[in-house]
Order: sequence, then C-alpha cells, then structure tokens
Amino acid sequence: MAAHSQYEELARQLSAIGAVKREMGRMLPQECPPASAGVLALLDRNGEMRMSQLAELLAIDMSVTSRHVAHAADRGWIERKPDPADKRSRLLRLTPSGAALLDELAEHYTAALARYLDDWSDDDVGRLTELLARLRASFGDCRTRPHHDPTTRTPAG
Repeated sequence: MAAHSQYEELARQLSAIGAVKREMGRMLPQECPPASAGVLALLDRNGEMRMSQLAELLAIDMSVTSRHVAHAADRGWIERKPDPADKRSRLLRLTPSGAALLDELAEHYTAALARYLDDWSDDDVGRLTELLARLRASFGDCRTRPHHDPTTRTPAG
C-alpha cells in the first residue's frame, strides 16, 4: 500500500489534470464545445440510444443533456428519430457529418498530444496509457456504483 503522502500527491496531480483537459478543449473548433464532442463520442462508441441513456452515460441532468443534443442536432452532427418501440421517445444517432467531425477532432487531439509529449519516449507514453487505463478500471463505472465512503470499512476476506 502506498504511503499517505503518495496519495496526497496523486490527488494534487489528478486535480491538475483539469488544466490539461481544458487546454485540450481549447483545441476544439469554437462551434464544437467539449460537451458536444462528448455527446458525439458516446454515440459513436455506443450506437444509437435514447436521451435518458445518454444523460446517464454523461452523468448529467436531462435538461443539460437536452441542450447538448439540440446544439449537436442543429449542426447536423446527430439526428433524432422516433423510437419504434416507443413512439413518444426519440433515438439519437451520429450522422456521417458527426462521424467526420469526430475523426477530425481525434486527429487534432492526437497531433496535440504528439506535440506536447514530443520529448517523451514511446515507453513513457505507453506506460502512462497503461496506468491511466488501470486507474479507470480501479474506479469502475462510477455512474452505476454507489458512492464509496472512505470512512466505512468492509471486512476483509
């Protein structure tokens, strides 16, 4: 188990990652804010879905999700069509225009990372990628898991 001071430093570093994410977000085209890019990425990864499922995946309120969806739909990046199983609901789907934008964004992100990390070795980049994936796996799906109370101990074994 790592020392308490190591976890404190890790917490500081994770907080500082916000600055990295903001800088990466500034690279997006002005008409595509980070929230819209997130909507597009989720639809690309998960396929068509209802607004309620998208809100759950984004872990945000339906009204906020609705604004993000309207922004993307107004630009032709996603389409809303009736759900054949429930005509009152709509299914959201990435359009070819949205997929092309996602490809462009991925190219910009990849180029930016290559530029910022040009003095890193391939091994360092690979190790960071492995460790970040492991960190995400350790947290699991935070949207569906009850909040972890660090003061509550569970019995070992």
